[in-house]
Amino acid sequence: MDARLAAIRDTVLARNPGEGEFHQAITEVFESLGPVHDRHPEFLHGAVLERLCEPERQIIFRVPWTDDQGQVQINRGFRVEFNSALGPYKGGLRFHPSVNLGIVKFLGYEQIFKNALTGMPIGGGKGGSDFDPRGRSDGEVMRFCQSFMTELYRHIGEYTDVPAGDIGVGGREIGYLFGQYKRITNRYESGVLTGKGISWGGSLVRPEATGFGTVIFTNEMLKTRGLSFDGQRVVVSGSGNVAINAIAKAQTFGATVVACSDSSGYIVDEAGIDVPLLKEIKEVERARLKEYSVRRPGARYVEGGSVWDAGATVALPCATQNELDGGAAAALVRGGVLAVGEGANMPCMPDAVAAFQADGVLFGPGKAANAGGVATSALEMQQNASRDSWSFEHTENRLTDIMVGIHDACAATAEEYGSPGDYVLGANIAGFVKVADAMLAQGLI
Repeated sequence: MDARLAAIRDTVLARNPGEGEFHQAITEVFESLGPVHDRHPEFLHGAVLERLCEPERQIIFRVPWTDDQGQVQINRGFRVEFNSALGPYKGGLRFHPSVNLGIVKFLGYEQIFKNALTGMPIGGGKGGSDFDPRGRSDGEVMRFCQSFMTELYRHIGEYTDVPAGDIGVGGREIGYLFGQYKRITNRYESGVLTGKGISWGGSLVRPEATGFGTVIFTNEMLKTRGLSFDGQRVVVSGSGNVAINAIAKAQTFGATVVACSDSSGYIVDEAGIDVPLLKEIKEVERARLKEYSVRRPGARYVEGGSVWDAGATVALPCATQNELDGGAAAALVRGGVLAVGEGANMPCMPDAVAAFQADGVLFGPGKAANAGGVATSALEMQQNASRDSWSFEHTENRLTDIMVGIHDACAATAEEYGSPGDYVLGANIAGFVKVADAMLAQGLI
């Protein structure tokens, strides 16, 4: 790492002790920016990096709610509004026991650059709670969401901060959150949340967008080597919304998706994952993935273990951060993997990324490859602002254009800065320069 950047990085890490994921995200970006500061010393003189690493606002609050047994439960809520140079803060809410301030800061920091890459006028933010909706009744989830929004509402708005869903926050949770916001404010402000139901301000393609976008981006990477998804053996980690839609899109492109996973294990279906069955089990019944192997002839379930052991020519990690380590990467490389597209946020650990790049594997970092979700959220905001509703085909075409544009911007930037094919460097620099220029233009704020 450039010595000037290393000194800034070390200061940032010291100011934010014990936040491993945030440190990891900071380091990954800084490792790409040496060539930028050689060409643009004004970024160093304007302390752009120091400002980018310090959120504009960090909000932590108590969330009291009552469970079905009448017992009072207490959770912690977060919203980190990181950077608004390009537009209102935009980023999802995550409800999961692992959520803490460091996790939210890492996600919000990544969101700054991801949102910049979309070309849409949105800044970076993230939020959530250590509440676990899994196993909770609809009534418990509703009461929690209402309590959460009773505090959050004062910090958000369609021109201020626009949350969406993430892990643990789907259509059900967004509905309860929006209903409470509307009740408290006495305003039908459709653009304050994205991921809404189609009948009340949501956008077609939004549920599919992150998974679809990941596959579109990865397919563009494959095209640079005269390849495509057609005929590829694909493994996807996770079995939630992103994973399911990545599986579906890859199959429409001619791939055979043979495996996916949940927190208990993974399934292997050499005939190709049955998406309707997977949706029924995971989205309707909210059951464990093991149930798939019970109902699907020829499928097998592996308790525990690594889904990457199934072997793939294309790997799509779509579960959570730091799920794919160096050992799994080495196994994928030995098995002949050609491309890896991150559907989750920072799912590949640094040693895994290094292994892929050392072997010449096409690697699409999450801030580029999974930007389709937030891009389509911004399209939802456009529809809300104009009181319009677009067709599935029109919205999907817009998503495709955005993802192809992100790929081309990353590829062109990597080429410009002397590292052709390095999508990590390309994504980091392309996103950073856009935000940094806006920050300098707006003065010392």
